[in-house]
Amino acid sequence: MSLTIVASFQAHPGKGDALQEVLRGLIAPTLAEDGCVQYDLHRNNSDPDHFLFYETWETRPLWRDHAASDHIAAFGALKDELVAEMVVHEMSRVD
Repeated sequence: MSLTIVASFQAHPGKGDALQEVLRGLIAPTLAEDGCVQYDLHRNNSDPDHFLFYETWETRPLWRDHAASDHIAAFGALKDELVAEMVVHEMSRVD
């Protein structure tokens, strides 16, 4: 069964553009990973400091591999500077 991830990021005030550039940099290497079906970044129309990744993964273990990847670790090093709040939801599609 596939896994859907909804990851929400609230940038520190005024850090939205910088966060967007960092998050955009995660897209290409993530899409190249085994098991990544979808990895879409969205920016809130009414709050430019709020972002959301909508992700689909073939399996939870493959998503966990992604979470341990070098590019996600590099993001982690910048997270405190740019991100005020981050919430990640693991979800399953209801048929």
